[in-house]
Parts: sequence; structure tokens; C-alpha cells
Amino acid sequence: MNTTDQVLQDVVIKFAGDSGDGMQLTGSQFTNNTALLGIDLATFPDFPAEIRAPQGTLPGVSGYQLRFSSDQVFTPGDACDVLVAMNAAALKVNLKALKNGGIIIANTDGFDSKNLRLANYPEGINPIEDGSLDGYELIKMDVTKMTREALKDIAMGMKEKDRAKNMFVLGFLYWMYNREMENTIEFLQDKFGKKPEIFESNVKALQAGYNFGDTTETFRNRYTVAKAKMTPGNYRSIMGNQALSYGLIAASQKSGLQLFLGSYPITPASDILHELSKYKNFGIKTFQAEDEIAAIASSIGASYGGSLGITTTSGPGMALKAEAMGLAVMLEIPLVIVDIQRGGPSTGLPTKTEQSDLLQAYYGRNGECPMPVISASTPSDCFHAAYEAARISVQHMTPVILLSDGYIANGAEPWKYPTAADLPEIKTSFASQNVASDLDVNGKFQPYKRDEKLVRPWAIPGTPGLEHRVGGLEKQDVTGNISYDNENHQLMVKTRQAKVDKIAEYIPEQKLDSGPDKGKVLILGWGSTFGAIKSAVKDLQAEGHAVSHAHLRYVRPFPKNLGDMLNNFDHVLIPEINNGQLIKIIRDVYFVDAKGYNKIMGVPITKGELIEEVKKMI
Repeated sequence: MNTTDQVLQDVVIKFAGDSGDGMQLTGSQFTNNTALLGIDLATFPDFPAEIRAPQGTLPGVSGYQLRFSSDQVFTPGDACDVLVAMNAAALKVNLKALKNGGIIIANTDGFDSKNLRLANYPEGINPIEDGSLDGYELIKMDVTKMTREALKDIAMGMKEKDRAKNMFVLGFLYWMYNREMENTIEFLQDKFGKKPEIFESNVKALQAGYNFGDTTETFRNRYTVAKAKMTPGNYRSIMGNQALSYGLIAASQKSGLQLFLGSYPITPASDILHELSKYKNFGIKTFQAEDEIAAIASSIGASYGGSLGITTTSGPGMALKAEAMGLAVMLEIPLVIVDIQRGGPSTGLPTKTEQSDLLQAYYGRNGECPMPVISASTPSDCFHAAYEAARISVQHMTPVILLSDGYIANGAEPWKYPTAADLPEIKTSFASQNVASDLDVNGKFQPYKRDEKLVRPWAIPGTPGLEHRVGGLEKQDVTGNISYDNENHQLMVKTRQAKVDKIAEYIPEQKLDSGPDKGKVLILGWGSTFGAIKSAVKDLQAEGHAVSHAHLRYVRPFPKNLGDMLNNFDHVLIPEINNGQLIKIIRDVYFVDAKGYNKIMGVPITKGELIEEVKKMI
């Protein structure tokens, strides 16, 4: 039988099925296989909030979107070329995101009367049989039946055999895109090597799917995507929470401080706790606390004791940690609070992405309680954002909030990882009886005496001669004694704010990501809108439009040249996955009539949406 081989430049695949169908594993294995070939990629995992959502229902659909290309990729794609639908609900939820003429790979077993009813199709309607999908290329496969046939000689229950059907689909896609299977077989060996029946069933299902592609007459097209032209270097595929963990480890090693993580598990931040717990060889200590307050309190204690204290959470946990953050601000000690944002308020949308907590990071504490805020933009950028948050925290003796979100945290992309020599220095110094600047004329330690950065000395408890008061009550200037004096309180409030503002002198000036220094429109972004903005601006510039893009890492304080940059453009557009938070701050600080583009649906903003919005402004 003849097959047709086509070379493609760009492909977007969406794997979708029940939360128990293994779509996240299937997608991540195809992602790793793609990364090994040097093809650029971006991913968007999308899963239900329930650990085991109701089978066959629309809320129970789990998805994994992957875009891979021979060109540089910045988003997981606006629309899909291929949709893998393991059941009727998966098709119904995701069909609107499939391009006209796109390929649907449908598991026919997932379109029986029960599944159609659970997916709320009208009685007697079956989309893969009634011609309603004639605008697409439909590949019908009874994945369940063929998986069971492939595993007929393995002594396992039918339920256990059915768990391998995702591997059958993966094998077929490996055939379809001219891939080798070795890396997935190695993964299965590592994961199930001690369970030979499970290992064998997955490998046989994988090979059966590949062989089905070789032998079927219903689909004879095969595709190849060439290696991307990327800057030479050593790359690996990395997810946002992994990269963030590695950035914290690097900061610990570079500063010479032991890293302590006090954390309470919460989606989508829990993976950082899991990841850091693997690296005890670097002296890292992880503590799973009984609640969010205990988690941050333990990290404050670690920082007070001379460690690099970290705590991780998401929006609801940030609210619970707020009082303790105020204590860290009053103590003026290093601490990194990592907030992996999700949809809110309250429990909200635990597994959906949202840039929901910027105003909470800015203002969400009692009293005048300023803290620097750093933002990560992409999965690989989480490494550098985490490293920078730790550097600022240690060198300016202040707690720092690091913002990521579910989209970045769970997404993956190639990462050209740095060497230790590439990373900036993190200088660490502790107060000492032998340093005259830390003492008064009588040789008594002065815990709130400040240097040119307005930074107080870091005194390790138990060091003779460095005894000083701690706690949340207002401190007297220089001595650190408890003070209720009204003029002293105003001085300390102003000083703590000035210390945070002064950080602007020690961070880079804001640069444009692309576009002219002056022009019609500046798109100003922060966080996970980076890829969509960059892609949209690239297309608009190719059409001849004077559009520029600036993306913020330092959200508090802002880079000192940001105001001048904003004034160089006729219009400023601020896209956010919230109801308009950065725009409020920008308008307040710079009196700029910025316009917002807001999407609050638990999914990222797309390139197409932004192009349309900018053209309205132009």
C-alpha cells in the first residue's frame, strides 16, 4: 500500500478524553519525543478540577494541546490541526477549536449510546456517523477493541488492559508523524520496570498502534516536521514549575544559603514541593506543613535563622499567608513567596489559568506593607524569574512575591539552560560583632541601621552580641526596639516604602521586546500573555504596522524608564487574563490612558484575538 509523505512547517495536536484516559501522559510523551528531535514546541495541558471527574461527562474532559514547528514557537496555537477524541464528550468540548478540514481521530468505543448520553447529545444523534463532521477528515478507530486484541495473551483484567489504549493512540501518532518509539519505551521501562505485566501491556499497545498505521487502508498520509533553526546550545524540554524549582536551587547554590521550602499542597503549585523534595543532595529542606499559615511561618523562621526561605501557594493560599507576609515585611528578612495563580475567587477554577492575583500581591495586606513583585513570562523564563526573586530578596532584605500561573506552570517548551558561570552573583553577608557599621558608639548592635540601599543587617540568632527584638510590633528606627511613637511610625512606613522603591536603581531598565521606540501602539504585557503578544506583534509588524511590545518582569517597583517609554506611543494596550489589574496600576502611576483587553475564561489569550484588537486601535 502506498503512503503519502508530506513535509509540514507547523502542527497543533489536541489530545482529549476522560481524566482517566491518560491524555496528559500521552501528550507529555509526544512532547518529549518532539523535543529530542530539536523541533520547537509549546504545550497547554488542560485538565478538570476533580481528581477523578465523572467519566464521559463534559466537565470530566482532560486535554493536552501541543504545537510543534520548524520555526520558533511562542504559543501552543490558536486552533488545532488534529484532534484526538477518546469519547463523545472530548469531541463536543474541543471541536470548536479544530480548524476547518482538520483531522479527527475518534475512538469509536467512546461514542456508544452511554457516552453520547453523558455528553448531552440528543437521542439518536452520533456525530461520527451522521455526516455532521463532513468538513473534517475523520479517522474512526476502535481503540479499545484493538488494544484488547493486542493484549489478549497478557493475563490482566479487561479494566487494566483498557488503561493502555492511550499508548495505542500514541503509537499511531508516532507512525503518522514519522517518529521512533524508543524514548517512550525507555520511559515505560523506568516507570513500570518492576511491574512486567504493566510494562509489557503498554509497550505492546504502543507497537500495535504503530503497526495499525502501517497496515490500515483508511489513512495513508504521513507527515514530517523539520528540525527548528534555534540558537546553538544545550536544550531540554522543561515545564514551568520545574524551571522555577531549578531557579531556586541555583539561587541557593550561588548565594551559599541553604534553601528551605515550607509549603502546603495546592493546585497548581504542588509540583514545586514535589520537585524540590528530590534534591536533598543540594542541602535542600522541604517541609509539607499542616496549613498555609504554618507553611509561611516555618519559612520565615528559616530565613530568620539564615536560610533562603521559600513558600509556595496559589490564590486562596496567598490570602491565608497575608498576615505572616506583614510580619516578614516588619522583620525585613529575605523570603520568596511563590504564587502560581489560578481562577478565583475562593476555590474558583483550581485547574484553570488566570492572572488573578496582581492586585493582591500589590495591596493584599493590612497596613502599609510594600513588597517587590516579580513576574515569570514563559515556562523556561520561570528559572530566571525565580533566580532574580531570590537575588532581590537576599540583597535587599525583603520578602518578594514571584508570580506565575497555571498556564506557565504546566506548559512546556525547549530551554537552553545556562551554566553556573552565566548567572549573576548573589552576594550574601551577615551581621557581625566585628563590623563597626553594625554597632553604635558603645559597641551595641543596631539591627535597623541601614546601608545605601536602606537595607538592614541580617543577624543570625545565637550570635553573641547580636541580640535584638523580633515580632510584628513597630520597630524603633536603628535600635529595633518596640516603638509606639507616632513620628517614628511614619518614618518607618516611609523608609520601608523607600527601600522597595530604591530597588529600581538595581534592576535593568525596561526594554522593548520588538518594534520601534516610538509608534502608534505599544502592547504592554506581564506574565503568561507573553507568547500571544509576541506572536501577534510579529504578524502585525510583517503587515507594516508600527506596533511594539514590552513585557514586564519587574512589576514592583517598575523599571525607572517605563514612564518615558509609555509616553512614546499614541496608544497603550494591556492584555490580561483578568478583569483589568495591571492597567489600574499603570493608570495610577503614569496617568496613561491605557486600554485593556481582558479574557477571564480559564484559558490563554490567543494571537488572533490580539491582532483583531490592535487593528481596531489602529
